[in-house]
Order: sequence, then C-alpha cells, then structure tokens
Amino acid sequence: MNAHLEQLSPRALWRHFRTLCNTPRPSGHEAALVATLERWADGLGLAHDRDAFGNLRIRKTATPGFEAAPGVILQSHLDMVAQANADYPHDFTCDPIETWVGDDGWLHARHTTLGADNGLGVAAALAILEDETLVHGPLEALFTLEEESSMGGALNLDEDWLEGRLLLNLDSEDRGQVYIGCAGGADVIVEARLPSAPLVDHEVALRLSLTGLSGGHSGIDIDKGLGNANRLLVRVLRALEPFGARLVDYHGGTLRNALPREAFATLALPDDEQASASKRVAVLQEVLRAELAGVDEGLTLTLSPMATRPAEALTEPASQQWIRALHVAPCGVERMSVAVPGVVETSNNLGVVSLEGGRFHLCALVRSLRDSATQDLADRFRALFELVGARTRVENAYPGWTPNPDSPLLARFCRLHREQLGSEAEVKVIHAGLECGILGGKYPKLDMISFGPLIRGAHSPDERVELASVAEFWTLLRALIEDLARDDAW
Repeated sequence: MNAHLEQLSPRALWRHFRTLCNTPRPSGHEAALVATLERWADGLGLAHDRDAFGNLRIRKTATPGFEAAPGVILQSHLDMVAQANADYPHDFTCDPIETWVGDDGWLHARHTTLGADNGLGVAAALAILEDETLVHGPLEALFTLEEESSMGGALNLDEDWLEGRLLLNLDSEDRGQVYIGCAGGADVIVEARLPSAPLVDHEVALRLSLTGLSGGHSGIDIDKGLGNANRLLVRVLRALEPFGARLVDYHGGTLRNALPREAFATLALPDDEQASASKRVAVLQEVLRAELAGVDEGLTLTLSPMATRPAEALTEPASQQWIRALHVAPCGVERMSVAVPGVVETSNNLGVVSLEGGRFHLCALVRSLRDSATQDLADRFRALFELVGARTRVENAYPGWTPNPDSPLLARFCRLHREQLGSEAEVKVIHAGLECGILGGKYPKLDMISFGPLIRGAHSPDERVELASVAEFWTLLRALIEDLARDDAW
C-alpha cells in the first residue's frame, strides 16, 4: 500500500515514510516497527541497540577524516496518535494508514491521522543514515517510544547511553521555524464511584450527541478557538438540569493530548419534559454554532430517544454535582506568556471523560512553559474534584525545555537557513511537549534545537503535511549535518 509515496521527492525519505504508514504504530504498539528498523540496520551494517525501556538507537561511524567532528543525535519518536472519524472502521494496531496527495500540494490520510507527527522525522533520520554521499561526523539516531501517550520513552531513557554532543529533534511542525524551548506537562487523573438509582416509570432514556468538531493538538491548537467536545457537551448538560435530567453514561474524547471532537451522553428525563428539552438543545446548537463561526463550523448537536431503556441513572444530586464540577473545571488557555509574547504559557485540556456503570474517569493534560505553573494548575484541578469526593492523582509529569538563545547550534542553523533557503528562520518556543526538556534533564550538556516540515491538524483525522516543506526540511537537515562535520570551530 501507498506505493505512490515513493514517487515523491526526496525519494529516500518518502520510501521510509511509506514503511511507517504500512506498519501500525500507535503508542504502546511500536514493537513491529522496531523489529523492522533493526532488520533494516542489519542490512546496512549499522550498529543498533536498545535501552531498558526499549528505545532504539542506530549508529553510523563518521565519514573517514571527520571522526573528530562533534557527534550528532537525530531524535524522533516512533509512535503516532490514533484518531479516526467515528464512522470509519480502522484498527490502528493492524491496519495501515492510507494516504493520498491532494491538488493543494499536501499529503493527507483517508479518515485517520496521517502519522506525519513524527513519522517524517523518523523517515528523515533513516534517509540520513543510508545516504552515502553525505559527509558527516559520528551519527546516532534515537527513536523513542510512547511519546504521544505518556512521554514514556524519554522519561525512561537510559542515562550515560547517548554519546553525541548536539541533538536535532525532528518533531516540530512549522516551516521556516526553529524551536529552542517547549512546555512541560502532566496528566491529571480523576476517578470516582457515583451513586445511582433505578429509572422510574415516567422517565425516558435519550441520547445526547455532539459531533463534527475539528479536533487538533491539545498544545499547539489550544489557542485557536476550536471547540472542545467535552467542554461544550457539559455546558449543554448543565442547561438541561432544570428539566430533571439524570446522567446514565458519558463518553467524550479518546486521547488526553487531542482536543476532543465528539462526546456522547445518555440521559434519563421525565417524559413530560422531553419536548422542552429537545427545543432547548436545538437552540443551544445554534448558539454554539454562532460562537464557533469561522473557526470550527461543523458542530452538530442531537437529542434522540434510545431504543433500549437502561435500568439505572445517577441520582439527581450526584448528576448535578458532577456536571457542575466539570462545568467549572479549567479548560483551554489559562495564561499567555509575558516572557515569550504570543505564546501560551499555561493551559489545560479536558481530554478524556467517561461515565459507565457509575464509574467516573477523567484524564486532563496540563501544560506550561513554567514547571511551577504546571504543578499549580494540576493541584487546582485535583482540589476541585477532591471537594466532590473523587480520587485524584498526577501522572507522567515531564519538564519543560528552557530556551537558550545563545546556543551555538542555533546560530549555525539560522545561518544555514538563510544561505540555503534565502530567508531568516523564526526562533520559537512551542506550547507542546517536545522530548527535549526531558532529554536535557538527563543529558544537561546537550546543545539542542528542533525543526521540521509544515504539518497541520496533528492529532486529528485532518492531519496533513505540505510536500514542498518536506523537501526544504530535507535540504536543510543535510546541509546542517555536513556543516557541523566540516567546520573545525568545534
């Protein structure tokens, strides 16, 4: 599948990306891809090893005469976000990603995430390793695991394993930009067992659905004004409280690092309030569409009778308590950065919310450029839900990456960007969880930058990559590696 990818330029890079598209690799299921890459490395005579967590390293010795050049680490993560449109059956653990090239010059996937994040970084590193025309110093390609789900690969990376002095993270998503800092983050988990009571004779069961939102990356896109399905459906549930609605179940979002596109709830409602509730939902659909106009215009809100009648729903006090707690929970941009104008400093994403059989579960992702602010917002989130008797915990915390504007590697990159592409590179800090912050904590002497091709819609089925930007990314990467090897200033 995806044979057309090998007709794109640069061919070596796209050939490897085809392998990635044809090899399922959602977070936690990277083993098949690791085995494939190890066989590939064996075929080229490249040394490879894994650390205790399973992160993969492939090494290539320097071009003869350039052994004294500083070692360069090409770093990317192997896993991808698994998101598909609700009406499209796709098993990310066994089905390949089907790609297509649009007339607009962008590569897309059919109804699923594309995996350009971070598959193109992986493909570029592999293409560099097999390029026999490239002059280079010692090279290491570091491929981490479970970045999208937990940063597990970077958090558990062996120390005193990597040998290089310079690290090129290939996981950025903007053309003409180079990143020197990123947000840290933490998952906040909320769990509770909620009281329920049987439905009474005059109650009917209704299905409340909110669909059609764009979704997106919970860091990069958090300030775009896009809808969060959990935030919006809870708002609708709050508006239905006066009609005596009781929650039976709830399911919204699938990943804590993706803006939820859809959310669904089953309600028990007095029969004589059904018509009024339906009218209220219809009004709210128009209100929400108006609020999202020009930004996220696909919202659809429906309330329809259930074919089967559930036996129980939350008690009315419990239902109201939890809807209200969710309604006031932090969601979206908390604070913009003063130090880095135009960049979000702190945010929270209500990523995954579920209620089934009285068991409530929530996973939110807090991000901040300041580790202290990450800790504070996570603590506020916990305090809110502890007030209503929930069990809370913080998991998968990872540090931010403190910018170093005086980095020699950055200065070299900016010069090459100007020479190779004829334009100045924009130096940026990103409100997303690049692995650089974690890696810098384990290897504090590393000089690091992050760059990549232009990707849009990451973490959603709208994910796409601009083909021309991939060619530019490849040109710049090759030039940088050669420049680092040839200059004796190191």
